[in-house]
Amino acid sequence: MNIRFIINIFGRVLILLGLFMLTPIIWAFVYGEDTVGGILASSLITLAAGTFMYFGSLINLRKELGLRDSYFTVTFTWVVISLFGMLPYIFTGSIEGLPNVYFETVSGFTTTGSTILTDIESLPKSILFWRSLSQWIGGMGIIVLVVAILPLLRIGGYNLFKSEASGISYEKLTPKTASTAKRLWGIYVALTIILIPLLLIGGMSFFDSLNHAFTVMAAGGFSTKDASIGAFSPFVQYVVILFMLLAGMNFYLHYHFIKGRFKRVFSNIELKTYLSIVGIVTIAITIAVYLEGTYNLEYVIRKSFFQVTSILTTSGFATYDYLLWPTPAWTLLFLLMFVGACVGSTGGGIKVIRHVVSFRSVVLHFKRMLHPNSVSLLKINGEVIDDEKVSSLITFLVLYLFTFISGSIIMVFLGLDTFTAVGAVAANLGGVGPGIGTVGPAANYHHIHDAGKIVLSFLMIIGRLELTTVIILFTSMFWDKYR
Repeated sequence: MNIRFIINIFGRVLILLGLFMLTPIIWAFVYGEDTVGGILASSLITLAAGTFMYFGSLINLRKELGLRDSYFTVTFTWVVISLFGMLPYIFTGSIEGLPNVYFETVSGFTTTGSTILTDIESLPKSILFWRSLSQWIGGMGIIVLVVAILPLLRIGGYNLFKSEASGISYEKLTPKTASTAKRLWGIYVALTIILIPLLLIGGMSFFDSLNHAFTVMAAGGFSTKDASIGAFSPFVQYVVILFMLLAGMNFYLHYHFIKGRFKRVFSNIELKTYLSIVGIVTIAITIAVYLEGTYNLEYVIRKSFFQVTSILTTSGFATYDYLLWPTPAWTLLFLLMFVGACVGSTGGGIKVIRHVVSFRSVVLHFKRMLHPNSVSLLKINGEVIDDEKVSSLITFLVLYLFTFISGSIIMVFLGLDTFTAVGAVAANLGGVGPGIGTVGPAANYHHIHDAGKIVLSFLMIIGRLELTTVIILFTSMFWDKYR
């Protein structure tokens, strides 16, 4: 294993993280908070550690990464940034208890949006900003950012890029990985900038607009308000719905749209399925809730549309406690936690395309049974999906189900009721945030046992990296080469 280059990459990431960590100081000065010292100390420690790792690994540095190196690097990069990302919370005394701090930090960087905070609005503005910024950094991926702005990583960088952004399709916008990463981050930044003035028009303050622009585009779900997006106007809620949908789309499609390749965008089967799911489930929930006769139609449509979009894109924002809806309505939302956003988006979950391929492969299987001599190919967006890819997809789905069941059993043994355990694991493995039971949209994760918070933090990381990138490290096959 190329340990020197791995440490070198850790150093680069921490230097970048340390620079980002300085930005909350601006808000500490604006609001006259006493958090400047804690934030500055956090940044300096992170920068010092990164600088030491970077320069200390330069001697006899071999700038190349194998596939095994990439898996190891990507997984432990998320662990490392989470450990250093804890420092602002610790040094400012904003969150007490290391399990709580680590849970909140991991939730931020993995854009899960689960929280242990019981009074969000009591936190210093500078810390709220760091909390939102951590989601924005994690949204497109810290490794993707490093590949984009540090060209030296172009050597072996493609494996690193694929391992971190495993949800991104392997179609290349340009022949160079670094150029592709730059374009993806460019679109991400542009959409964030466009969203800020729209939220301002809806009555948000600049501080709230900036924070929510970060977390909406990251499909993260952190808010500066205890009531989440429900604290703001209907106009803001509709704007957030639109941008959650954009964040949940494949960013390659955004690029093609900008280039005027509209046919390529609107013929995409995953996009059509994604939008169809939003429409169908929204209509179903609207009917179920409206028939109760409690609310007017526009209100029900808006709340239903918002929650469906929020859960499907794994954004995790809330405008209403959906557990108060009829059982069929919130059950549909729970099932959406196992669907996820589009491949190549900032959202998490299983991903829509995997469900599309699974369904079509089942249909194809029956077709081959009835017509064994026919030549039938599985095609998605004009690309032939061979049996090896289908097998890989099925392996992922089985692994996801196994992880979900195992995680749920562990959480039950740690004291949660079955209902809450299932909801917590589904929400954190899928990167959604709020679940069902006592971790619903009107609650939080503060009451979870400390060991349970560590388990859920682990699930957030493996869910963010789509399981196999992390789990392969725990197999004997991975380590056989180094024995």
